[in-house]
Amino acid sequence: MEVVPLGSADEIAATAADVFEAVVRRNSAAVLGLATGSTPLPTYRELIRRHQAGVGPSYRGVTCFNLDEYVGLPTGHEQSYRATIARELTDGLGIGADRVNGPDPSPDGLPTAGARYEALIQAAGGIDVQLLGIGADGHLAFNEPGSSLASRTRIKTLTAQTRKDNARFFSSLDEVPTHVLTQGLGTILAARHLVFIAVEESKADAVAAAVEGPVSASCPASVLQLHPHVTVLLDPAAASRLERLDYYREVYAAKPAWQGL
Repeated sequence: MEVVPLGSADEIAATAADVFEAVVRRNSAAVLGLATGSTPLPTYRELIRRHQAGVGPSYRGVTCFNLDEYVGLPTGHEQSYRATIARELTDGLGIGADRVNGPDPSPDGLPTAGARYEALIQAAGGIDVQLLGIGADGHLAFNEPGSSLASRTRIKTLTAQTRKDNARFFSSLDEVPTHVLTQGLGTILAARHLVFIAVEESKADAVAAAVEGPVSASCPASVLQLHPHVTVLLDPAAASRLERLDYYREVYAAKPAWQGL
């Protein structure tokens, strides 16, 4: 795990965008793992800005996999994660809808939705780089505290707090679904490179537990310590509880430029 303390959310967005662009330049058929929520938005905006300015790579051959999807929303609902990713990123990068995948929330297929999504990812050759955020309680995707560290894509019940947190995207709390399909922690760990972003002080305790605490289902994001290639991008507030913060700064400052992230 490489912890990279940066100065601002804008600096994080630029760094994360550099990582994703480098992957696509190396492999025009790269497989990208995408997250929703507020944390990735600056990165997505930066990728779109560069693409529209003509300085980014072509994304025509890229395939995308979303981390999760609500269960129970009408087809085409604007708050579905498929619609959200299209609106916030893939349409702006010129990635066709047929190249953007998400777990299938159709009622009749729910019992097999997880296994089918795992098969889709495997058939695509696995995910090259996966973007991640973290919840204030340490959850990763919708793997809440207590989730199996080896879990695969499956249906999960949203906690009352998570539904409240997501209510800002809906007209009322009653409209927030109670279930989601989410990649499991084991699924996430199968990606070749994980880019983990956290900003603001509200995430500082969770970041400290994930990066420096014990690996435990009590903090699902701590499972990232088991992955061989994790890049942790933090603003000063999110990094403020790290005991080894000075060490991370020193190591990153002395890193050979040729290594990259």
